[in-house]
Amino acid sequence: MKPKETAEHYILSSSPHAHARCSVSRIMLDVLIALLPTTAAGIWFFGMPAVWTIATCVATCLAAESLCRLAMKRENTVGDLSAVVTGLLLALNLPAGIPLWMAAVGSVFAIAVCKQVFGGLGMNPFNPALAARAFMLISFTGPMTTWMRPIAHGCDAATHATDAVDAMTCATPLAFIKKGDYSQLPDLWNLLIGNMPGCIGEVSALALAIGAVYLLWRKVITWHVPVAFLAATAVFAALVGAPIHAHLLTGGVMIGACFMATDYVTSPITAKGKLIFGVGCGVLCMAIRRYGSYPEGCSFAILIMNAVAPLINRWTQPKPFGAKK
Repeated sequence: MKPKETAEHYILSSSPHAHARCSVSRIMLDVLIALLPTTAAGIWFFGMPAVWTIATCVATCLAAESLCRLAMKRENTVGDLSAVVTGLLLALNLPAGIPLWMAAVGSVFAIAVCKQVFGGLGMNPFNPALAARAFMLISFTGPMTTWMRPIAHGCDAATHATDAVDAMTCATPLAFIKKGDYSQLPDLWNLLIGNMPGCIGEVSALALAIGAVYLLWRKVITWHVPVAFLAATAVFAALVGAPIHAHLLTGGVMIGACFMATDYVTSPITAKGKLIFGVGCGVLCMAIRRYGSYPEGCSFAILIMNAVAPLINRWTQPKPFGAKK
């Protein structure tokens, strides 16, 4: 006997209709797992200042998320772990010795201004952690460009004390690259493991690569953006006669290509669009490094490409089957 039809039989939900057996919290958990190697490397090289910076950013982001959702009278979204990811990514993009109140201000800006003002996760046009880093770089230029010297593991207490005092006067490899003084760059091994001044989570290219492989294995990200970003950076460096390995392994290129530019919300959704987006990030990053006033340009490059991501989506949107040109 044919079942009786009702109005509910003709109601269709919006796409997608296929269930991918994943959730926001599962994806965010995978990102957190992928960030563990570079977080551990940052703590190893910069010690307790890195721990306090990470703890401050994560805790403040969680508190800001809860208070914003409460003020807007909306469901609390702390459980989806997106605020934890934002806090951790922001911390990893900060110098270890930055005053904690500045880290807290940046965290509130990331959640309240860059995310919740637009309606929450999925509606923000810019990557919250990168937007907050840019805001902090403009607002707190001195502390944001003051770098700790990595801890000399295995030294005695007196050496550690000396390192703690002198930590705030050392330059990053990008500063030497900006001046064209390549003789001051660390060797390849130290560049790979991260034994150099810099932000907490950007120094160890090896740790970032391990995390990126995990995300690719879990299919959280695809290869398009990271490969296009790194390839464009390498080609640009080769064309201007700069050391390719130094530009790839220093600054925010690795963490930007693997963890920031691959953000679902602020990057294109098509494969062709991701390639265009990655190339744009790499070219802009190198253009700012080479010709701008800042030695680093990764954050600004990704934010600029975030702004044009909707246009890239529109340009690369596949035409429906049978549609005429």
